[in-house]
Parts: sequence; structure tokens; C-alpha cells
Amino acid sequence: MGKTLLLTGNPGIGKTTIIRKVVAQIGDDAGGFYTEEIVGPGGRKGFRLITLDGKEATIAHVELRDAKAPRVGRYGVDVKALERVGVAALRRAMQEKKLVVVDEIGTMELYSRTFCDTVMLAILGPKPVLGTIMRYPHPESDVFKTLAQVTVWEVNRTTRDDITGKVMAWLKKYTTE
Repeated sequence: MGKTLLLTGNPGIGKTTIIRKVVAQIGDDAGGFYTEEIVGPGGRKGFRLITLDGKEATIAHVELRDAKAPRVGRYGVDVKALERVGVAALRRAMQEKKLVVVDEIGTMELYSRTFCDTVMLAILGPKPVLGTIMRYPHPESDVFKTLAQVTVWEVNRTTRDDITGKVMAWLKKYTTE
């Protein structure tokens, strides 16, 4: 069992909520980012990335229509924003923090080779990594799931209420070393 714990499960099941609860308990020892929906009139409009030190970037939006931007469903993906804010936060966490947080490793994020390489460096590095990863098969995300350093836990309606405590117990093995 390695020093990386990735939570997986259906969209909307509570993976990010668990990450945010854990980060609230860990405090300044954690670095990296989480993602959240951008909601407007008519429902979800996109996704924002928020670093644990307070920086934000819109990484996908229905109104992003740049011909060069990759598309996931109805969203244009701003790969440069992901790299400028999200990857930078991961690199800072790898250097300065006790825990690296990456929420999430999903289809949009996987369009960035820099993101994928940085996540791999974090997983192979000496610090514990806590993240979320898409549930469904994808060639890039499947690589992370199968690494010996990675433990994957499924979040579902049965497990989601108890999993924050289990994550904290798991992390205690690595953050007190």
C-alpha cells in the first residue's frame, strides 16, 4: 500500500465534500486544490478550481468557445488555467506541505500532459497524496489507479458518511512520520 489515496465514485456522490472536510481538519499542512461547480441560471455552467491557498481559476465553462480548447460535453476546457493555477498549486504543495491534495483527476484535467506528469511526480514522491479520480475507465486515469503506490476507495451512499474518519486514520500513518 502506497502513500496515495484516491477516492472514486459517481459524479455528485460527495468526493469533493470529503476532501474539503479532511482539508479543514488538516489545515495549513495541506496544499493543492479542489474543484467546484459554477452554477448559474439554468443549472451548471462550468467548473472552477480553488487552491488551498485561495487562488481560483475557471477551468471549464459552457461559454468557452475557443476553437483550440478541448471540449468535454458542452464545456470548453481551459488547459492553460488548469496549469497556471492548479499545477502550480500541486508543485508548491510537493515542496512546502505535508499533504498534496488533487481534486480531481478527471476527463477535463487529463487534457493537460503537464497536469498528468505533475500528478505522477506527486504520487511517486515522498509525501502522501489525497485525491479524487474519475470512476469510469479512461486510459490516463487507469494508469494512476493501477500504480502500486495508489490505494483507491469507492465512495457511495453506503460509505460516504463514514469515509472522512477513515481517510483521517489513513492519513495519520503518513502525516505523523
